[in-house]
Amino acid sequence: MTLRHFLADDDLSPAEQEAVLDRALALKADPFSDRCLAGPQVVAVLFDKPTLRTLVSFATGIAHLGGQPLVVDGNLAQVGVRESIADVTRVLTRQAAAIVWRTFGQDRIVEMARYATVPVVNALTDDYHPCQVLADLLTIREHKGTLAGRTLAYLGDGANNMAHSYLLGGALAGMHVRVGTPAGYQPRSDILARAAAIAAGTGGSVEVTDDPVAAVTGADAVATDTWVSMGQEAESGARRGGGSPFAPYAVTPDLMASAPSAVFLHCLPAYRGSEVDAAVIDGPQSVVWDEAENRLHAQKAVLSFLLDRSGTRP
Repeated sequence: MTLRHFLADDDLSPAEQEAVLDRALALKADPFSDRCLAGPQVVAVLFDKPTLRTLVSFATGIAHLGGQPLVVDGNLAQVGVRESIADVTRVLTRQAAAIVWRTFGQDRIVEMARYATVPVVNALTDDYHPCQVLADLLTIREHKGTLAGRTLAYLGDGANNMAHSYLLGGALAGMHVRVGTPAGYQPRSDILARAAAIAAGTGGSVEVTDDPVAAVTGADAVATDTWVSMGQEAESGARRGGGSPFAPYAVTPDLMASAPSAVFLHCLPAYRGSEVDAAVIDGPQSVVWDEAENRLHAQKAVLSFLLDRSGTRP
């Protein structure tokens, strides 16, 4: 069998993505039905960036699967500084059944996968957040019944990891993905092209617009994210302050009125009064707490899938 990793959303085929979501729903219904990490086997979980939901959901999920999470503080390990990524990977892969890494550049996790002999999972990089988008798709599926043909609107910074993963993950699911973002903050052109090519084969579509109302109108799901991603703190004043280019893309009750049947998604942490009004995130259209819980189920399904496809399940 071929060793499988999950470094970006399109490391899964459309059929595989659907299978992972099916597995996530089954594990949500019966949380301890899959013991693929029984032993317990160890999964190394590395964090170079701040975390709450990622740490809680992976640690809990690994335990549910019969394993033991080994949480590594990236500030102490200094992967790529104190030791090379290659050397760290060679150490971890002799002791862990899988490696989960939340880091900065996508090149770092790609390099880790190059030297790994166990599955590597992207728990967030500057370019992608694929586990989060699986959880979001699972949430939409639970509330809307299907994904194919549904419209997902994302508002805010179109050049960040959530926008990139929504484009790829939504296209894989056969959704119509609209990104509403100001000029100068569009998604990376190569990622947009990849998403468009995938959508052409799944019946979905991708669109980028600077009109927030056009992006949202008639959508089945509306999503946003903080306007200041990790690593952009120095730009906080310009991004959140008066005259922010993102101000017209704030998700307000008036904007949600253009999508009256939509569910509202946010990967959290949320800044009420900035990218989203409290009346929306705490209102009846919000499913953010279901979405946060679904990180657990989606990530369990990903780990189980990767171990199966890599032939490393005990």
